[in-house]
Amino acid sequence: MMSGLDTLIAKSLDLTIKENLGKKTLQKVEQRLFEKYGINLTQSIEDFTKLDSVLREFFGGGAEGLEKQFLENIVTLEETKSQDPNWVAIEDPSLAKLILESFGDEDKKNIMNSVLDEPRIVSEILEIAQIPQTSGYRKVNSLIDNGLLIVQGHVTTHDGKKVNKYKSIFDNVTINIEKNKVVVKVLLAKESIEKSSIIQVVQCR
Repeated sequence: MMSGLDTLIAKSLDLTIKENLGKKTLQKVEQRLFEKYGINLTQSIEDFTKLDSVLREFFGGGAEGLEKQFLENIVTLEETKSQDPNWVAIEDPSLAKLILESFGDEDKKNIMNSVLDEPRIVSEILEIAQIPQTSGYRKVNSLIDNGLLIVQGHVTTHDGKKVNKYKSIFDNVTINIEKNKVVVKVLLAKESIEKSSIIQVVQCR
């Protein structure tokens, strides 16, 4: 299962790799991924170490620069003190649009705000956000599918069922306009970066 951050950037990363590798190289990489692991490119992004090992077969040490370039088309991590959480600038327009639309939707914004301070179960989230259950569950699921809400712990109900608690992937979001361009930056909790196989492979060599 992918971390929230990996889910959030996977679709954009898949597209940027396909656009930048070139048709012939892409075919060779996909063929090798299938031979070695029985997976396609999209699946390899879920476990980025597998894609990394195949890219290294083709490009050697040059794979590092390629992976960094792919990632920087989507997000750039801003350097901060080692103990601080990280601000991430969203470079990919479709990803920025997804985040803007989520915060532009009043219900989704209230859902995200209700889990900024601590993780909660869905019924509690909807109660705090004051959203009807039917539409509320649909919107919560949409935020989970897009990687904006992540599982963090669970509670056991009186009948013994385990119910997931969810938290926002962001601790903070800023939206600014610079040179007629909307710039979206998100403050990621430290664990979001630590659990991301993509960030760990590309940034932490």
